[in-house]
Amino acid sequence: MAAPKKGRSASAQSRPGRSLAFILIAMVALTGGMFLSGHTTPRLGIDLAGGTSITLKAKADQGSAINKANMDTAVEIMNRRVNGLGVSEAEVQTQGSDNIIVNIPKGTNSKEAREQVGTTAKLYFRPVLASEATAGTATTSPSPSTSSSSGSSASPSASSSASEKASSSDSTSPTPTSSSTSQGRAVTDALKADSTPSASASTTPAASASASASAAATALEAQYTALDCSKAAQRATAGENAKSTDSTVACGQISGVWYKYVLGPAAVDGTEVKKASAVYDTTSAAGWQVQMTFTSSGSKKFADITASLAKNSSPQNEFGIVLDGEVVSSPYVQDSITGGQAQISGSFTQEEAQNLANMLSYGALPLSFEEQSVTTVTAALGGEQLHAGLLAGAVGLILVIIYLVVYYRGLSLVAIASLMASAILTYVIMSLLGPTIGFALNLPAVCGAIVAIGITADSFIVFFERIRDEIREGRTLRPSVERAWPRARRTILVSDFVSFLAAAVLFVVTVGKVQGFAFTLGLTTVLDVVVVFFFTKPLMSLLARRRFFSDGHKWSGLDPKSLGAQPPVRRTRRLSPTAGPVDTKEA
Repeated sequence: MAAPKKGRSASAQSRPGRSLAFILIAMVALTGGMFLSGHTTPRLGIDLAGGTSITLKAKADQGSAINKANMDTAVEIMNRRVNGLGVSEAEVQTQGSDNIIVNIPKGTNSKEAREQVGTTAKLYFRPVLASEATAGTATTSPSPSTSSSSGSSASPSASSSASEKASSSDSTSPTPTSSSTSQGRAVTDALKADSTPSASASTTPAASASASASAAATALEAQYTALDCSKAAQRATAGENAKSTDSTVACGQISGVWYKYVLGPAAVDGTEVKKASAVYDTTSAAGWQVQMTFTSSGSKKFADITASLAKNSSPQNEFGIVLDGEVVSSPYVQDSITGGQAQISGSFTQEEAQNLANMLSYGALPLSFEEQSVTTVTAALGGEQLHAGLLAGAVGLILVIIYLVVYYRGLSLVAIASLMASAILTYVIMSLLGPTIGFALNLPAVCGAIVAIGITADSFIVFFERIRDEIREGRTLRPSVERAWPRARRTILVSDFVSFLAAAVLFVVTVGKVQGFAFTLGLTTVLDVVVVFFFTKPLMSLLARRRFFSDGHKWSGLDPKSLGAQPPVRRTRRLSPTAGPVDTKEA
């Protein structure tokens, strides 16, 4: 029995229908998902659909000058903020020496994006000296807890923390007058404890410093007593112009309830947070958490402050994460957290955890900014350019089809069907990527899709030419298809890999609209491989069994005579007068 030849797969050759069924089912499923989701068209970028344009003006900050380096750093961080959930096609760019323009496309949550961009002050970790719910509202959710990422430090349950905080707040406010007096004493004691000089330093300068600190504590006490965080005007001015080395007052919202805080000097700067991410804890069913990793210097500072806070009782065992003068979270600490990694856990929703992680990761800007203007951008000019681009793409597609029909005749049906499959997959996936990762189709992305027509057609041409080369050597169509595929496959993969690599590099090193071009080019390149492997090749294998193609009809594009095929080589036997029968070759 002859051994089977290596490199040939009988199942791959005899069952091309499975591959076709797979890709057709995938197309139907994706299309069904598109209609069920209600997103039947791709989300358009700001240049095609309009959107919101925000102008921010830089302000000189303590120790930070308005220069090109700081402005470029701010642009990079803002861009990562607004695009933190995916390819939302928001544009962040400088204008002049001290302005930054942020363009947010229509369809994005512009309010949330505006808050992300507008929250531009530095990020600090400050110890909490005192806190209270506004208007005596004590029934609130607890502060989240902070522990090491290894989970070595336990935290009390959410319910026990909530009840403890509620009861302590209720017990200190029997009447408005006694509440204010109790608040004042607590704030004064906390500030004195935080700033009291040591006994060995009781010199005249130390006494003067102590008097100055006492005066500052009294002023801060008055601010805290008068502060009403339920009023937007007071929230906006709370702790205004406070330095990182000073104690200050601030407001923060927990589960819809506003709290007011007295915060000590900043212990850790936001620039010392190396990475923060939102994760779901499946091991202990603790829900959504925020995991933080600090730099080497930040790790030491964070260990020091958590060791100090762990010795205190509530609320002095909490630290406030302060962004733009507002407390975005105030987790409490039980033990010193070392190792440079920590996690914040509590009753977080997924959105709350992701927003906090985004702020921790990208919150520390080198400059402060103020919002100068917010305008709505129309899509009139972009619509005209889109019409012109689509017209150019249609003309190019028609020319490609005409070339395929004239040169490949019947084979052009395979190419046209494959182009249609690729177009359907591209359109459906782009429509689904809008709501899932925030992808928005802009003009450069449309250009990327047009360029992809040539890339896809080139793959078909490589395969067809390999088949025709096999026919020229005298083989019939079915073995020609199977012999041509391995060589054509290698060429197609190498070509598409180069295109995908170029798109990936372009996507990484650029921002804004150019990223849209790179993303679309990379997506269509991947789809080209999928279509050629699961649609074009199986379809060609099925058509090779049809007489129109297998017999080499003159309109099939595979006519051996028109291709100049060599007649098949056969072996015959003839007798030699001396040496007996000898094998010879005859045409």
